Amino acid sequence: MARSTFYDQIAANRRNSFLLALVVVVLLGALGFAAGYALTGEPAGAIGATALAFVVGLVMSLGSYFTGDRLVLAASNAKEVDETTAPQLMNVVQEMAIAANIPMPRVHVIDDSAPNAFATGRDPEHASIAVTTGLLEKLDREELQGVIGHELAHVRNLDIRFSLIVGVLVGSIALLSDFFLRFTFWGGGGRRSGGRDGGGVLQVIMLVLAMVLAILAPIAARFVQLAVSRQREYLADSSSVEITRNPSGLERALAKITADREVLEVANRATQHLYFTNPIKKFETRASGLFATHPPIVERINRLRELTGERPLAEPDVAALAELE
Repeated sequence: MARSTFYDQIAANRRNSFLLALVVVVLLGALGFAAGYALTGEPAGAIGATALAFVVGLVMSLGSYFTGDRLVLAASNAKEVDETTAPQLMNVVQEMAIAANIPMPRVHVIDDSAPNAFATGRDPEHASIAVTTGLLEKLDREELQGVIGHELAHVRNLDIRFSLIVGVLVGSIALLSDFFLRFTFWGGGGRRSGGRDGGGVLQVIMLVLAMVLAILAPIAARFVQLAVSRQREYLADSSSVEITRNPSGLERALAKITADREVLEVANRATQHLYFTNPIKKFETRASGLFATHPPIVERINRLRELTGERPLAEPDVAALAELE
């Protein structure tokens, strides 16, 4: 079997991300059309309901799009640094930014002994990265380059913007589902389309379909959103290798961060998807494997090993990492 390159992995991960996003669009369209038809009995009403869901979701997301990065940095107690206060970190970030061909982002440090990092911002011109003091203390330069390359890949690949778009669609599905179920529950069941029995039968079918979709679509959309998040992590790993030309540094960083038992106190369910690795460890009471925002570390490492032609991790290593994650 031919060995894949990071270009192959980048192309595959981008393709998978867009296919998953398309699934969310289809779910929203199906739910909007079925709910609109069930409530109005007319195709025009169905189309209007779908359009309204998109518009409301978009308006609600504009605030987070322009201010979300500042809120995340503030919630994480991240402090901005410069060449005077963090010279080595600034040097590595500048080096990786040049390699990635993006503007130098603002750099922040979180005073926490758990090693981790994240990137935020709506585009490369308005980007910030934050790393913990634990990351700076526990990783060597090559490992740090791998992590910074991964985070700058998120910036270059517009992952924040892509995730926001998917989040808008998922939020629109939840909003439309909630409205339809409440409206139907309180007796708003929809008027019969006039004239022909066939129209009334179709409306009843659409009502049943809309109720099923209103219950299942938000759950399905949430799982698709998580799958998109995991695909973007794979994409950032591959892009980091493209930037650093050093898969082993990133591989060692993944293993070392996973093996670390420190708890990242400032992380929470709302921000965990942003981090380099899942900051909420399996042994914590707040952990939830059902809604995992990151792909398994073993799978990430094995994909990196595939780039260099190395064997996948041995079973003892797989078991050890799986237990720690």
